[in-house]
Amino acid sequence: MQNIRGIELNDASREELLPGFSADFPYIATRAELDKYSEPFVPWHWHRTVELFYMESGTLEYTTPNGKWVFPAGTGGMVNSNVLHSSAFPNSREGSTQLLHLFDPSLLAGEHGSRMGAKYIFPLTTAPGVEIIPLSPEDPAQKAILNRILGAFELSEEEWGYEFRLREALTHIWLGLYELARPAIERGGQRDAGDVQIKLLMGYIQEHLSEPISVDQLAQIAHISRRACFRLFQDTLHMPPAAYIQSCRLQKACQLLTKTNDPVTQIAFSCGFGSSSYFGKTFHEKYGCSPLAYRNRMARL
Repeated sequence: MQNIRGIELNDASREELLPGFSADFPYIATRAELDKYSEPFVPWHWHRTVELFYMESGTLEYTTPNGKWVFPAGTGGMVNSNVLHSSAFPNSREGSTQLLHLFDPSLLAGEHGSRMGAKYIFPLTTAPGVEIIPLSPEDPAQKAILNRILGAFELSEEEWGYEFRLREALTHIWLGLYELARPAIERGGQRDAGDVQIKLLMGYIQEHLSEPISVDQLAQIAHISRRACFRLFQDTLHMPPAAYIQSCRLQKACQLLTKTNDPVTQIAFSCGFGSSSYFGKTFHEKYGCSPLAYRNRMARL
């Protein structure tokens, strides 16, 4: 199991990058040390992998285009494949840790066009009403799934047959989740077309952070009206375009302050702030300290 202290995203798509993920066995387990993250939240992103998680300690809050869920210690759940989501630490994140299984649906479905995939896997991964499945130990059926999620972390990679044992454990978990999600699966429907548009615009924004970005530009790229562009951001990311762009610029600045020795002025311009003074003012309003103070604080972690 890898210990992680932050996530990396593909700038062009905002899909999460998964170091160590291999096509020959598309699965990794991680232990997220949330108190070591550079910011008290994880920005909007998505991943093709299914995410099964267990909150070992602390509290984590997930947000998707259609809802918000809070997970205290001892709870867990599933984040579905390709679902846009962000997460935050609503209280102090000191000591907060999250255990995660991340795997491609093909690990359970097998070859493309298989009966297993068509009957059990893809009806759940494509169900429009299933973004997150929360699990609580107070419900007996959900507790059983949580115990299986937790138990799968105890399997040793050094043990002969590990891959088979892990896939068997994930299969039992999956069947339990399917039963919980069955009503939503049977309702059918299609995922919102705005999902494709917002992912396109998120990637464009990230690739052009150093440049001025207008709502008119974004609307033109997505082939929608200016008004529809505002509505798209509000309905999916729960904020107007300008606020999202600002958050991306600040997140990029935090990464550069933490991972490079670039001068603050250089970081300000590379992240699209017109001046170092405006960058310093905006940064202080968001994080309560100057960029240099933030860099020094992160260096001590």
